[in-house]
Amino acid sequence: MQRTLARPAKLSGIGVHSGKPANATLIPAPCDSGVRFVRTDISDTNNIIDARYDTVSDTSLCTCITNDAGVSVSTIEHLMAALAGCGVDNALIEIDGPETPIMDGSSEPFISAILTAGVVQQDEPLRGIEILAPVSVTVGDKTAELLPADAFEIEFSIDFADPAIGKQSRVEAFTGDAFLQHYANSRTFCNRSDVEALRKIGFARGGSLQNAIVVDQGRVLNLGGLRHADEFVRHKMLDAVGDLALAGAPIIGRYRGVRAGHDMTNRLLRALFDAPHAWRYVEIENRASVAPDFQVTEPQRRLACA
Repeated sequence: MQRTLARPAKLSGIGVHSGKPANATLIPAPCDSGVRFVRTDISDTNNIIDARYDTVSDTSLCTCITNDAGVSVSTIEHLMAALAGCGVDNALIEIDGPETPIMDGSSEPFISAILTAGVVQQDEPLRGIEILAPVSVTVGDKTAELLPADAFEIEFSIDFADPAIGKQSRVEAFTGDAFLQHYANSRTFCNRSDVEALRKIGFARGGSLQNAIVVDQGRVLNLGGLRHADEFVRHKMLDAVGDLALAGAPIIGRYRGVRAGHDMTNRLLRALFDAPHAWRYVEIENRASVAPDFQVTEPQRRLACA
């Protein structure tokens, strides 16, 4: 069955690019509503943005979604990964500015807030997107594809020039609590020279060693070092979980990314939905094949969708 939050969850931080305060409240939502963002600082036009692959307007530095009125919210991928990783299908996200708080650069703070609020079962079946045939996109040396599989899986490989990152690869079946246990705390990362260049053009004003791994010529500058030896590829897989959640339903299939990122994943979803022979909606009988199957109490089971 579909699930939503048991009660609202609030998070506060800063926008990684604007450097300004950013506050978000995650609110329970009805069945079949999916995830929607509401810009509470805007009242003179449509301030609701559906979190879907076809509302993605920019993927250059993060994932940004925009509605028909031009109202946008950026850096949503870590929050979307947290919702998907916790099995939250329906949620309303009230946010008081154009950027989701970066928190510590991972999904872990969002997950902590979600699990503290609680996840409850609703009254309608959960549908997933079953991959029936391979779909692939390639741009230069980057590739992203979806392949048939019995559960949600990710295979990812990266190759960065800085020896602190280098080549890393990993494969995981995102069944049960695999995302929560092994990927949720993996942080975003960047090169020190890239940060300096971005700040000169008005970006990364909120970026720091508290919300990103920073590397410089083979060194990790964060005093605590890495949380995982392969934290870089794990974070790219975290990003993929968040960007794939914009499909609007859990994916039953394997995502394979080679040097991929936000842009490639969004291109892949657009290619998928342009290929109706390659997928179909199915009712998910085993939630653990795509997300944790949290047990809910009987009072929670009576939460109505209306």
